[in-house]
Amino acid sequence: MLPLRLCINVDHVATVRQARQTDEPDPVAAALACEAAGADGITAHLREDRRHMQDADIEQLAVRCRTPFNLEMACTEEMLLIAERLRPAQVTLVPEKRAEVTTEGGLDVTKASDMLQPAIARLSAAGIRTALFVDPVPMIIERSAWLGAQAIELHTGTYAHHPHDQRPLAALRTGARQAVALGLKVHAGHGLTVRNVAPVAAIPEIEELNIGHTIVSMAMFTGIAQAVREMRRVMDAARR
Repeated sequence: MLPLRLCINVDHVATVRQARQTDEPDPVAAALACEAAGADGITAHLREDRRHMQDADIEQLAVRCRTPFNLEMACTEEMLLIAERLRPAQVTLVPEKRAEVTTEGGLDVTKASDMLQPAIARLSAAGIRTALFVDPVPMIIERSAWLGAQAIELHTGTYAHHPHDQRPLAALRTGARQAVALGLKVHAGHGLTVRNVAPVAAIPEIEELNIGHTIVSMAMFTGIAQAVREMRRVMDAARR
């Protein structure tokens, strides 16, 4: 079974900061604390409206993270130029709507092929690994491979929001197997907590989980280092 990486999304540290438009809490300091506590990577989403992470945060994360930095972003010219300049280890292309509270679902790669294919080529030319955030739908996964992505991140929100329905988990398992058969690396994330992460962590094809909101939530009570350690413990137990 593949080792499972835990990448911490620090967006919502910035959300708390932006609520007061001040300089604390610092998402970069949070990222370094997560790394020290055992995180395998750091993720941050630079949204077009800059509602949480700011350009200066992303620039600092790209320089100061000791583990691989994964930049989540929309497929726009502005964001592509930022990625090409900063050269994070990975870019995950995600859908983005101004009115949404958080990302609501995966990219519809069947409709966005004309934008995605050249964007992936540009990122690859810059030495940046590219993942697509997608729902576990066979046609979507197949198109993701055709577009030239190196990885997909399976959207786990439907699974997280319907805990008593076995179908979303089955779709994640099937999607992960399909993706590997097509030569894609498999990541997953959205809505995962210590209460629901184990069945997803147990899917053998998944190499990486991106988890953020629940870490920040837990950290308010236990501290961010302990929150990372607890998530790591539950994930590792699922792989034994």
